[in-house]
Amino acid sequence: MLHRTLTHRFICLCLSVVSVVSVFQLFASTARAQTLPYAAKGQHLGVVNCANSLCHGSVSPWKDSNILQNEYVTWSRVDKHATRAYHVLLEERSQKIARNLGLKEPAHQAKLCLDCHAHNPPAAQRGERFKVADGVSCEACHGPAEGWIQSHVAPRATHADSLKRGLYPTSDPVAQARLCLSCHFGNRDKFVTHRMMGAGHPRMSFELDTFSQTQPPHFVIDADWVKRKRDWDSVRVWAVGQALAAGELLDVLLDPKRSRDGLFPELVVFDCHACHHPMSDVRWSPRTQTSPGRIRLNDSNLLMLRQIVRRVSPPEEANGFAQRVNELHKAVAGDGGDPHEAARAMKSAIDEAVARLAAHSFRSEDLRAMLRGLVEDGVAGQYRDYAGAEQATMAIGSLLAFLGRRGELKDARAANAALDRLHETVKDDEKYRPERFQAALSGLGKTLQDQETR
Repeated sequence: MLHRTLTHRFICLCLSVVSVVSVFQLFASTARAQTLPYAAKGQHLGVVNCANSLCHGSVSPWKDSNILQNEYVTWSRVDKHATRAYHVLLEERSQKIARNLGLKEPAHQAKLCLDCHAHNPPAAQRGERFKVADGVSCEACHGPAEGWIQSHVAPRATHADSLKRGLYPTSDPVAQARLCLSCHFGNRDKFVTHRMMGAGHPRMSFELDTFSQTQPPHFVIDADWVKRKRDWDSVRVWAVGQALAAGELLDVLLDPKRSRDGLFPELVVFDCHACHHPMSDVRWSPRTQTSPGRIRLNDSNLLMLRQIVRRVSPPEEANGFAQRVNELHKAVAGDGGDPHEAARAMKSAIDEAVARLAAHSFRSEDLRAMLRGLVEDGVAGQYRDYAGAEQATMAIGSLLAFLGRRGELKDARAANAALDRLHETVKDDEKYRPERFQAALSGLGKTLQDQETR
């Protein structure tokens, strides 16, 4: 990803002395090294400093402005990240979860809960107008405002200047994915464990592009936005999100502090419904090449990533990636190989994929190929586990939306109707039936095939 903190001259120099792949890896490592807002240095001043009607608190977009100016109103009124994220901690269910976990504080005061349900920087870094009850507020995503809040409105101020002063680069796909996944999946600092889910916390479900579209966005991608930041490719955001989610799962497996829970492994990285279903409902299938009775790794993001890698990597590398996924399954299940070695090899392959994805521009033929691949995998039984079916549904929805925005769906109504039927089969995870999903997926595949032959 082309960081605006690097000058055009530096980029050209890099391209002249090292390979393109090496530059991609440089960009990816730069994004990974970016400090997330909750851990960044500087004072967090509070959302009130952004809420003035002359700043971001206008009730309607400004005419002839290169930003909307109503970002605070959008966030406060319709974004679930706002006070709703915090106030859910006051509900009885949240209080019960805290009690079940034996926390010393109630949910709305416990760090374990506030780290994701609010913006929770250290007390010493909170300004006098900062309120944790504001929820996941402006600085939770854009970083502590002390360094850039005044300069970003100065005459001739640039986005690159603000980044240098501590603004978090949310327009960068890798940085955005790391930020969103830090709560919606977890990282080394905060993570929803199986123990927390056992206490009553909902199962984590996330796909970056789908959630970004329903947030809703408080910005508009136009020529000025692209000039100031970078071309925006929603497909790239989706693809990078899948890769980093898979990478975070492997980080859990490789981290001795997070991979164990007493005698047992950290069960949250395995497929929930491999265990949580009636005993009479025998769901084992040989798709992961492991023997019956093994707890299956949650490979939902890896299944999506396998299709993505096929479009951005040479065939031999794509085949090698698929082979590593199979080896990981077998090693984790105890059916062959060292699980840590398999996880490290898989993580290395994912890191390489992130570097490619961050710089890849997806063409329409890429989207159609990934759609076909997802449908074919599903019809072949690759999504018998609910988590895989859920991710595939969101991925297919995103890919169809991308094609629709490009004006390349010949019959959007028919495609959306088929997608609605697919959504219906994954609406309730406790009532999920693979056969119904496969049938709906097959119908969607025929709809897409009809569109290509018209």
